[in-house]
Amino acid sequence: MPVMEIKNLTKDYGHGRGVFDVSFDVEKGEVFGFLGPNGAGKTTTIRHIMGFSRPQQGYTYVNQRDSWSNYYINQKELGYLPGEIALPESLTGTQFIKMMAELRCITDSTHTDYLIGKFKLDPSGGLKRMSLGMKRKLAIVTAFMHDPDILVLDEPTSGLDPVMQEVFIDFIREEKARGKTILLSSHIFSEVDATCDRIAIIKDGKIVSTVVADDLRHSESKTFKLEFLTKDEFERFRQEVEYPGKLEVVSVKRHRNQAKIQVNDQDINHYFGTISEYQLKFMSEIKFTLEDYFMAFYDRNPQQEGGQNYAAH
Repeated sequence: MPVMEIKNLTKDYGHGRGVFDVSFDVEKGEVFGFLGPNGAGKTTTIRHIMGFSRPQQGYTYVNQRDSWSNYYINQKELGYLPGEIALPESLTGTQFIKMMAELRCITDSTHTDYLIGKFKLDPSGGLKRMSLGMKRKLAIVTAFMHDPDILVLDEPTSGLDPVMQEVFIDFIREEKARGKTILLSSHIFSEVDATCDRIAIIKDGKIVSTVVADDLRHSESKTFKLEFLTKDEFERFRQEVEYPGKLEVVSVKRHRNQAKIQVNDQDINHYFGTISEYQLKFMSEIKFTLEDYFMAFYDRNPQQEGGQNYAAH
């Protein structure tokens, strides 16, 4: 049975806001990525999994228990890191850690001390004056200090610097190796791609795709970019290859003498045999990425979103 099960979850806030008929599950020991931009419905779904909100339709289960009616039981087994952190500003970090340890009846601080060291947290200062990054580290420590079997992470690296983001990714890998079950909600492609076994993409409150991460990493289809040595070679290629349809030409840039070709693995020898008949300035493989896959559902070019333009290198 799945550790987390979300079935036909619907919460309609009006004006197209909310989640609509969302279904997915997370198996024991799996890192499940929940990918989408801000406002797509990730946090709403997580709030229902945590038992903070009651569904209008459908249900969410944690360890086969309804999230809403078993809120207090589930909390003992969950480690939750919210996207937005609200901490009591009158306390120091040390006082807050002590308070959370007492609430969770933690008497052995070994794991807490390990987390403090791993994330280089200095908890001695007052929360009111702590930087966003330090508050995020404190939230990480207190979310996982009871060493829960299930981690629910909502934009977990928000506010962390790049070095700490890598430390956090390393932490997720460690927890996975220990058999933890992890739901990772994020809009950061590298974070999801580096850690997740399966990935669900959410758009406008609806799941539009669920994919096995390895299927993306080891796609049977490859894309190559070619630049021909001369204009004449480029035009000969178009007449002899593109127009007769001998290879699948995805796009051409005539002013640069360039072409982009998509090839299935079983046709790779045919591709190289055909291309060897032409003089090339260069040839490179364009790696298919999670970002490419995601953008296909959002009908947006990665370059327009400030990301890398994979079709142009």
